[in-house]
Amino acid sequence: MEIQILPLIIVVAYLVGMLVVGAVVSKVQIKNAKDYMVAGRRMGLFMVAFSLSANNIGGGCTTGLAQKAFGDWGVSAVWYVLAASIAMIPLSYFAPKIRKTMAVTIPEVVGRRFGKFSSNFTAILSVLSLFCLTSSQIAASGGVINALIPSIPLNVCLIFAGVVIILYTTMGGMIADQISDLLQFGIILVGLAIATPIVLNHAGGWNAISAALPGEKLNLTQIGWASIIGYIFNYFCTFLAGPEMVSRFETAKNERTARNASFLSAILMAAMSIFPTLLGLAAFALRDQLPGLAVSGSNAMMIVTGHYVVTGLISAAIICATMSSADSNLLCMSTMIINDLYTGLGGKKKLTDKQTIFYTRACNVLSAVVAILISLAGVSIVAMNTFAFGIRCAGPFAAYGLGLAVPKATKNSGVVSIICGTVAFVVWQIVGGGGTWMFLMPVVAGCLVSTVSFYVVNWIEWARGVEPAPSAYLSDEEVTQKIAEESVGR
Repeated sequence: MEIQILPLIIVVAYLVGMLVVGAVVSKVQIKNAKDYMVAGRRMGLFMVAFSLSANNIGGGCTTGLAQKAFGDWGVSAVWYVLAASIAMIPLSYFAPKIRKTMAVTIPEVVGRRFGKFSSNFTAILSVLSLFCLTSSQIAASGGVINALIPSIPLNVCLIFAGVVIILYTTMGGMIADQISDLLQFGIILVGLAIATPIVLNHAGGWNAISAALPGEKLNLTQIGWASIIGYIFNYFCTFLAGPEMVSRFETAKNERTARNASFLSAILMAAMSIFPTLLGLAAFALRDQLPGLAVSGSNAMMIVTGHYVVTGLISAAIICATMSSADSNLLCMSTMIINDLYTGLGGKKKLTDKQTIFYTRACNVLSAVVAILISLAGVSIVAMNTFAFGIRCAGPFAAYGLGLAVPKATKNSGVVSIICGTVAFVVWQIVGGGGTWMFLMPVVAGCLVSTVSFYVVNWIEWARGVEPAPSAYLSDEEVTQKIAEESVGR
């Protein structure tokens, strides 16, 4: 089993760089709890936009996208990420509203409007989801390391990847997370942008590749408009109620920055949709010209790039893609445990800034250890991701998103929509086996039921004259006080 020296050096250099970022930020930038949890709400356009993009571009959008292009999807695989780009556009309507709440987490906003039960239930769903997502990303990162050093057992690689994520996330919090996201997305974009032309050039250019492909692989809408539209709705639902997405908008220095970051992220992700698709198609066209190598969808990107001596770039890009999602999931999970569940489930003592940072860091470590153990169990990454994305947002979708946009919403509308949406998702997930049932993906079905039940309850209670729930937004006096509190220690 051969160790790939150059790719290994590149990946190790990247991992060391992430640890340095965490250590420096911890020493220089972390002054209080809000610095740790929401980067002091002072992040600019590019930092927020790149962080949003890095969180969306994981292993499934790199190696997974190339696998789909190599397989039945062909060039229409581009929609797997392009749909996410399109979904960011309507999210720009909600982005400034999210920033305006001056909150830290989704459960905090839901609790303001619809009460403690809604907040606790939303937090539990989100934490459960983030455990699964962190586990899947650790598994993907460990898999890349194992491919570079096959002599080291996969389990050891998984533990190593998890430890690196623990260290730099725990040390630097949200500031380190966003700095690393900026670096990680840059590496992903540059690595794929360099590797793809090299592969295409050695393959004789796009004309030679397209000539070697079956006609159906060149059909941009081969997966069907129903699937394309379904993916757009799926991404929009998971983005609007996604803890790691919302936390990025909360770090923006103002509402305008949050809105513009959504548009810029859409452009960045649209660019990212092209490269893995082309590499997957190139691997299919060249599959008979790579002697001694069994090319399949799962290894298409690594093999076709490795054959042309750019594996190091791709390896670094893939591990960046997975770790950029893992660190965000881990930090969001720990933040919710301390910010929402601690107080919501009986924690009466108000924590100081130092205590909040300490306990959040402790949760990072403990949560990551549990996530590593889950990844060691060998649960399907696809199964974990499908369940996680749905369970965290199907129920809270209307209570959070529409709670920001419908001032007259009543308390019961939020509570009922969370329960109905969650039940609908679970039913669709079971009956449809995780796939589409009655033309709807489970998460889309859950969000649709959540939305319908939200409005039905509101219409009934509006007719009865029921008072609106409290606002999701703070008063001017409360905003002034919160800004003052968050500035302490800087």
